[in-house]
Amino acid sequence: MSNSHTPCPLYKKCSGCQLQNLPYEEQLHLKQAKLIRLLGRFGHVEEIIPMDDPTHYRNKVQSAFCMKSGRLTCGIYQSATRKIVEVPPSMQEGCMLEDITATRIVATIRTLAPSFKLKPYDLATGRGFLRHVLVRRGFQSGQVMVVLVTAPSDFPSCRSFVNELCRRHPEITTVVWNINPTSTPLFLGSESKTLYGEGYITDQLCGLTFRISPRSFYQVNPVQTEILYNTARKYAKLTGKERLIDAYCGTGTIGLTMASREGIVGAKEIIGVEVNSDAVQDAKDNARRNGIDSAKFYAADAGDFMRELALRGESVDVVITDPPRAGCSREFLQSLLTLAPNRVVYVSCNPETLARDLGTLTRGGYRVKKIQPVDLFPFTEHCECVVCLERRMYELSTSRQSNKQN
Repeated sequence: MSNSHTPCPLYKKCSGCQLQNLPYEEQLHLKQAKLIRLLGRFGHVEEIIPMDDPTHYRNKVQSAFCMKSGRLTCGIYQSATRKIVEVPPSMQEGCMLEDITATRIVATIRTLAPSFKLKPYDLATGRGFLRHVLVRRGFQSGQVMVVLVTAPSDFPSCRSFVNELCRRHPEITTVVWNINPTSTPLFLGSESKTLYGEGYITDQLCGLTFRISPRSFYQVNPVQTEILYNTARKYAKLTGKERLIDAYCGTGTIGLTMASREGIVGAKEIIGVEVNSDAVQDAKDNARRNGIDSAKFYAADAGDFMRELALRGESVDVVITDPPRAGCSREFLQSLLTLAPNRVVYVSCNPETLARDLGTLTRGGYRVKKIQPVDLFPFTEHCECVVCLERRMYELSTSRQSNKQN
């Protein structure tokens, strides 16, 4: 495990790397202590799984553009403000968390923009064109997508600009023009036009291939995501007979890794539920792409969906949930308790809301069996956890069955 790093000169201005001042080993100790404090009352917290190399792990890079002292520049939005912290050209590798290839592409766009008369958009005046650039790179596939996010307007010298950008960076596989008419920074609008390539990239995760569109959710640290998902799969204890719900399924990444396929025993039936209909379409495409016909995806509220299953007298064996930072809603948790699956695998990016939700589930008849933290976001305060819970009545019945067999 790499433990040395060069301090970032933007650390205090950016505030994105809250733990930049600590060696990596100390960061891990700090996170472990926090997790034990928040989750220790539910059971033993396993030692956090670190990254071997905790730098340049983000496969998604966003850079905002502005004018500074009469010249075009770009950088990172400061936490909790709209101020852009400039990443100077002298920082050849850019942010220590971001993918180096993506950083270099952003630097080239900054160099090219003035000669192609691409003026940065000013949030205060509503004037200008280029708002920000989003670059996503498949760590396994090597494919690169560049999304140019602009205000509504004509794109001057569009074809020439894209040709020159791709000439300088032949690793680029697609370029998309996205139009954002709102006053919200770092936001993708609903209208996109493909300028080069297919308009999406693919990447491999846990032996499966996933389509990544400009607006698709895809974990930003694929190296640690594989560890996270494999842990969730282990906690699901699949034998090939289970009916499994993937709640908050997004584009289906977690659910599809739970499917049975050659050489791997998984769930018999996978039901993915996601309120975002665009994400559901991506999930269906990902299932077809990987030849998985045991997975079905539905555009619906996961809590409502589970409650309707329970009302119809249907049952499931496992529910996997990976909610946003706000955690699970009270209504969702009540629906989960009503459906009463034998096992729940909770993937969390926020230990505070995880602790709150575990309290609800344990009061509702579940026992925490395993808690495994995984460090997906080195140098930040964030940490992911996978928790395995089993229904107490199910735990009791399996214990009795085991005693009979013995």
